[in-house]
Amino acid sequence: FIYLVTLMANSAIMIVIRSNSHLRSPMYFFLSHLSFIDVCFSSVTVPQVLMNFFTRNTISQSSCIAQMFFVILTGCTEIFILAAMAYDRYAAICKPLYYVQIMNPAFCRGLLVGAWAIGFIYALVNTLPVLKLVFCGQNIIKHFSCELPSLLALSCTETLMNIIIFLITASMIASSSFSIILVSYIHIVSTVLKLHSSEAKRETFSTCSSHLIVVVLFFGSGCFMRPNSASSIIVDEFFSIQYSILTPMLNPIIYSLKTREVK
Repeated sequence: FIYLVTLMANSAIMIVIRSNSHLRSPMYFFLSHLSFIDVCFSSVTVPQVLMNFFTRNTISQSSCIAQMFFVILTGCTEIFILAAMAYDRYAAICKPLYYVQIMNPAFCRGLLVGAWAIGFIYALVNTLPVLKLVFCGQNIIKHFSCELPSLLALSCTETLMNIIIFLITASMIASSSFSIILVSYIHIVSTVLKLHSSEAKRETFSTCSSHLIVVVLFFGSGCFMRPNSASSIIVDEFFSIQYSILTPMLNPIIYSLKTREVK
């Protein structure tokens, strides 16, 4: 049911934005692609989970590594699309006279391509070392999907280098994207507080509320992940369900409820 809602709601968002001439601004350009990445993100794991209810709970090694690659790719791309949306709100609120020049179509496409490129490089850098690992024993993944920490826990060979690469790249991705979002909203809040009209303040904050809720959902669930901790398997699965299954469903609902133009 959740997967069907995810597909239908995100598809509806994409169709509405592409078919409505009034929704041609950069904000809706990024929202449309956020819906697309949510469909991709959810589709990487949920179909396999559904198959596990009706068939044997098995997956080949190559399929598992491929799933891990696309989980990393889509997750990282979504993070930077959210960062691009934060910068778009900053330009609209803090630089309104230059907004059209700053967020021109070429720049928006560049931000989108950059998000996918960073996601691809991040996924590739973490996947290639995994191909060199040797897996032995029962190879039971204590998770509902193939994620990097779960695979490293099954390896018979040394995984220190994999862990170091993962920690360094993940820290770089998280810190850079979160910094863009944080700095953007610091400037936004500073600008809004200078407004004299309370109505103007309310409307300005209202335009950012949907994006803020989505950012908190995505980053919040990721922050509580504790890889390779045997005592936190259930906790890890709960937060994995939050960011990889529930969040892609909630994003279009949040934007539909909070954005008047989308409604």
